[in-house]
This record gives sequence, C-alpha cells and structure tokens, in this order.
Amino acid sequence: MLQSINPANLQIIKTYPRMLPSEVNEIIDLTNNAFKKWKQTSFIDRSRLMMNASNILRVKKEEYSKLMTLEMGKPIAQSRAEVEKCAWVCEYYAENAEKFLGDELISTDASKSFVSFQPLGIVLAVMPWNFPFWQVFRFAAPGLMAGNAGILKHASNVSGCALAIEEVFREAGFPENLFSTILVPSSQMEEVIKNEKIKAVTLTGSVPAGKAVAKTAGSVLKKTVMELGGSDPYLILEDADLEMASDTCVTARLINGGQSCIAAKRFIVVEKVYDSFEKLYLEKMKSKKMGDPFDEANHIGPQASVPLRDELHLQVEKSIELGAKLLLGGKIPEMRGAWYPPTVLTNVKKGMPAYDEELFGPVAALIKAKDEAEAIEIANDSIFGLGAAVFTKDVNRGEKIAKEKIEAGCCFVNAFVKSDPRLPFGGIKESGYGRELSSFGIREFVNIKSVFVK
Repeated sequence: MLQSINPANLQIIKTYPRMLPSEVNEIIDLTNNAFKKWKQTSFIDRSRLMMNASNILRVKKEEYSKLMTLEMGKPIAQSRAEVEKCAWVCEYYAENAEKFLGDELISTDASKSFVSFQPLGIVLAVMPWNFPFWQVFRFAAPGLMAGNAGILKHASNVSGCALAIEEVFREAGFPENLFSTILVPSSQMEEVIKNEKIKAVTLTGSVPAGKAVAKTAGSVLKKTVMELGGSDPYLILEDADLEMASDTCVTARLINGGQSCIAAKRFIVVEKVYDSFEKLYLEKMKSKKMGDPFDEANHIGPQASVPLRDELHLQVEKSIELGAKLLLGGKIPEMRGAWYPPTVLTNVKKGMPAYDEELFGPVAALIKAKDEAEAIEIANDSIFGLGAAVFTKDVNRGEKIAKEKIEAGCCFVNAFVKSDPRLPFGGIKESGYGRELSSFGIREFVNIKSVFVK
C-alpha cells in the first residue's frame, strides 16, 4: 500500500493500493492508443483543451491548494500560488506551442527543405513531492501540446495530488487515458521504463534517483531530461543593497520550507560586508514563524516527512561537529510531526555537509569570502549547477558575473532564482541535463525531423 501522511501531525490521510505490473501495462497500452489519435489533432484543438485545464485549476484552486498543504505541508498561501502558476503554464503553452513547433524553412539546394517537430509518444514523468502540482504541469503542458501522451509516476506521499492532476485533464476534455497516473513504488520503475511503448522519460528528484533512471533509460536508448539537486550559491558583494539582499535571501531560503532544488542554500558574502549581512540575515530569519501551514500567519510548515527531517538534522549536526557555528535553530522541536525550525550556520567550510551537500530544508549556510574572485570560486566549488544569484548595485557587473563566471543553468541578479514558463529551466553538472519550459523545453521530447524535397 502507498500512504499519504500529514507531516504536520503524522496522521494517515489515505492509503492507496499498489498497482500490479499487469495493471500498469494495461494503462500504458490504453495511453498509447490515446496517443495515436491525439498526435493527429490540430494545435487549435489542443490549445482549447489546455485552456480548459487552466480554467479548472483556477476554479478549483482552493481545493487543490488544501490537498497540497495536507499531503506535504507547504504553507497554504504558497500552495495557492503553485496552483496559479500551473494555470499560467497551461495558458502559456496553449498560446505559444504552435509557434514553437511550426515548420522551419531552411534554404538548401532542394526545391523545399524544412525542419518539422513531431511527437514521440508516451513520456513517462517521475516526479517529486516538493511541488506536487507544478513539477507535473511544467512537463505535462508542453508535452501534451506537442502531441505526446503522459504517464505520471508521482512520489507516493502525494498520491492524492497525482490523481487530482489526472482529474484536471479528464475534466478539461482531453481524451480518456491520454494522461494517466500509475501508483507504484520505485522498485517497479525499471520494468515501466523498459516498456517499448514508453518513448522518453523526464525526472525531477535526487541525484541517485536520476542516475538510476538515466541508466535504465540509457540501456534501451530512450531520451531523458533530468532536473536533479542543487546547492544554489547566492553571492553578496561589497556594493550590494544589504537590506534588500538579506530580505531576498531569507525568502529564497525558506520558500517551500526550504525544500526546493532552486532554494538558496549557500550565502557567500565578501568579508567587507559579512558582519553587517549576517546581523540582518539573522534578525530576519528569527522573525519567521513556524507552525500550522493552514494558518496564514505562519511562514514555514513541517518538512515533508520525519525521515527527511531527520536526515537534514544529521547534516546540521555533522557540520557543527566539523566546526560550523550554530547561530539559530538546529534543534528538533518536541512536537508531533516533521518539524524543523529556521536554522543558520556560519563558519561553514569545505568538507562539511553544509558546504558540500544539498540541505533540503530551512538551513542557511553563511560562507565568508575575501573578495569577488574568491566568492565566485566558492560558488563554483560544487558538484551542483542548478541556480545562482548575485547581489550588487552595479547591474553591469552582476550581469557579467551571471553570464560568464557562474557555473549554473540559471543565474539571477538582485533577485531570487525561480522557474518561469518563458525561460528555459535546468542545470549542469550533477544538477542534471536537458531543459524544461520555454521553447527549449517543448522541443526536448519531439522528433526534430529534416524534410528535403527535390
């Protein structure tokens, strides 16, 4: 059985029977049959249905927001924002998919030659619990608009969200079985990936999960996109607006309870302003309330599960044992649930989990650098390369650092990192490969076909 457990009080919300391999294969067959018809539909028809999905999300925003907060613990206001963002990505691809995937004429010695973008078939999505709606819609909206079908293997603790998303597409009028959820454990995924009707795989999750899925998909030569972990560095230079930077950095660390691949995790501050920044940052972290995620006054809910919370705490404790200094938090509260308070570590050095690893929770690592050059060196001294940010009043300086010197898939200047349907999203190094969103994302799972007519 798969269980959804409320992380705020550890009560079981609902249990779901695991699907047998035979049931999964039947779903794949039905989805493949739906794809054969769907790939022949026009962009106009696809767009109409995707706009329906956007409308349903907005109409049922409160219902879906409450479900997210119940299953994984994010503050209710953040759940509402997530549903709204999903509606936006549906609109974005409904309005732009035809433009992104229109034939591109190429001048050659043929009477006519062009590039065409054709759907591949069923795309399998292996998705995480931290943004249980957004992670799925940012794959599904472009995927379905490209003419593909989708099968979702969601994290088991958000099975309710998985089934709700399937419901959105069904109510929007998409063909039955075009988008399907399978309720299975990770141990069944190798067989699913190898099914000949699965044509590609997209995964958002941990590095070990990504490597395992990529290995299996690679063994049968199937295209993959991997959005994995991150340890995003935020550089605070000597000319930064410290008030704005500290505000932004606290927000960036605590969004989603700190449980985001693109949450700010390492704050690299040049020594000239280090003490001032640390003081401001600490004050603002202290002001953030942890508590019932349904209470609008609280900034932080529980972590998604007790095991994940305990793993985070071990990383904090080991960092302290190795010389990090605890400025705030770092103690497991004596209350039922997966709670962990806003935590700040300073004197963080290479060799500590807070420096080397991804801390998936509300734990900030403050790192002192002597100057800009060392700050950049520290930022790039990571196995990850997902997002990054630079804070400086000299916008040209910040832009140059962001563009040329930071090793990451995206780098923001004087703002926190976030995904946006209009911009490609993804990482390098062990943060993965491939891109989601924008025109780049919708072209990941199509056959880019050259047509030459003599």
